[in-house]
Amino acid sequence: MRTLEGFYKGVNLGGWLSQGTFDKEHLDTFITEEDIKLLASWGLDHVRLPLDYENVEEEDGTTKESGYVYVDNCIEWCQKYNLNLVLDVHKTYGYIFDDQTYSCTFFDDEYKIDRFYKLWDKLSARYAKYQDMIMFELLNEVVKFDVVDKWNTIANTCISIIRKNAPVAKILYGGVGYNAVTSIKYLTAPIDENIVYNFHCYEPMLFTHQTAWWVENMPLDFHINYPESCDEYLKRSAEIPGCMVGALADKSLNITSLGPDLFETIFMDAIKVAEERNAPIYCGEYGVIDQAPVDGTLQWFKDINSVFTKYNIGRACWTYKEKDFGLCGEHYAPIIDELVKYL
Repeated sequence: MRTLEGFYKGVNLGGWLSQGTFDKEHLDTFITEEDIKLLASWGLDHVRLPLDYENVEEEDGTTKESGYVYVDNCIEWCQKYNLNLVLDVHKTYGYIFDDQTYSCTFFDDEYKIDRFYKLWDKLSARYAKYQDMIMFELLNEVVKFDVVDKWNTIANTCISIIRKNAPVAKILYGGVGYNAVTSIKYLTAPIDENIVYNFHCYEPMLFTHQTAWWVENMPLDFHINYPESCDEYLKRSAEIPGCMVGALADKSLNITSLGPDLFETIFMDAIKVAEERNAPIYCGEYGVIDQAPVDGTLQWFKDINSVFTKYNIGRACWTYKEKDFGLCGEHYAPIIDELVKYL
């Protein structure tokens, strides 16, 4: 499968310009040049920068120049330390992955869709001069499964808008079901060699999201190690509806064990599609909550990394700092030197 040059090993900068406050002190201090310098020292080749529209737009769609300063700074720091950057629209006007009440009309609302197009017109025009080191990510995690055709139409229109400004920039987008790897096959064929298919992976949810308050019926004191027997995972997942999703819930995959084979089985559908269409695939998010056993966490990263490496899949771990998954916190300190080898 074709390798995604320059976007092979990365880390997300979640919680800064997305899913964080708009307080100036937070924006000035959450990510600084020293953080980018540290990430470069880990042997990475890029960062993924999630961006909420409120940082660069007012509610009426006019430009908020003060927010662009942070994106500009991050690009400058990345250039200084030889890192590339994925610019990810994590939230656009009318849509965000984790609030379906807010987002429920987006795919049928012409005004909201037009705002999305205009945002990308502005972003791609402003940053086209960096298209040798920036990859544009259309939208983080389309959740609903019943918007395949609508999303393909919106995505392709958006791609054409970006192409007017940045003819050779890499453009990244994924499918429905929270960027499910199995939904890549429903995306349209790439229009050129710089279209990249995206997916996210937090399999198995029972391990990666243990204690997570936002997972349906997840006990806040629940813990499990990795790997355990598949039977144990199936049994415990059935007790927590929010975890009975993905590969373990898909009987057609016939998952019988945890380890590298699990990830290879999950990814194979997308790998075949990508090979047929000569398109790279990229995992824009993967990671383990900072409440999981550290020995199991290290093994999980080793296993998923082995499959990324085998199939030349680019990726960016979620996430560098805080947001329950932060790599630079106390939880990961005992294994961080070893862990960064497997990003």
